[in-house]
Amino acid sequence: MAMRVVRNLDLERYAGRWYEIACFPSTFQPKTGTNTRATYALNPDGTVRVLNETWTDGRRGHIEGTAWRADPAGDEAKLRVRFFVPPFLPVFPVTGDYWVLHVDADYQYALVGQPSRKYLWILCRQPHMDEAVYNELVERAKEEGYDVSKLRKTAHPDPPPESEESPRDGGMWWLKSLFGK
Repeated sequence: MAMRVVRNLDLERYAGRWYEIACFPSTFQPKTGTNTRATYALNPDGTVRVLNETWTDGRRGHIEGTAWRADPAGDEAKLRVRFFVPPFLPVFPVTGDYWVLHVDADYQYALVGQPSRKYLWILCRQPHMDEAVYNELVERAKEEGYDVSKLRKTAHPDPPPESEESPRDGGMWWLKSLFGK
C-alpha cells in the first residue's frame, strides 16, 4: 500500500520547535526520556538543521543533524535526515527517511513516518495535544498501515528550558539506548 504524504510542505512554516507527543519506541531514543522535542531551522542552502533533545534524570541528551528534500524537484514531503553517531564523538553517518504524512493548515501538529513503517511520531507545537486531535492522527496512521498499538505517549512533566543550556549527559543516553535503557 502506497503511503500518502503531504504535498507542497512549506519548510519555512514547518521550521521551529515541535514536541513529541507520541512515537514508536526505538533503539536510538532512551526509554525513560521525557520532554522530548525537535527544533528545525532552515539553512541558507535549503537544507534543514535538526536538533533533537530529550531529558533523562534531569540531564539533556541531544543530537544534531541535517535534513533535505529527497527529491528537490518534487512536491512530496519526503525528506532524508542524517545524524552522526555517537553524539559525543560524531563519526558515523546514519541516514533515514522523514516523511510528513499530515500537517494541519496552521502547522500546529504533524504526523511523521517513513516507508518501512518502523518509526512514527506525533508532533505538536505545544507539549500537550487535545485528545480528539491525537485520536485523529492515530486513525490517520492506522489508515497508512501503521500498527498503532506500538505508539507510546511521551511525558512532558516539567517543561525544560527554552534554551540549550541545561545539564548535559555527554551523549551517554545514546550508549544506554543501545542496551535498552
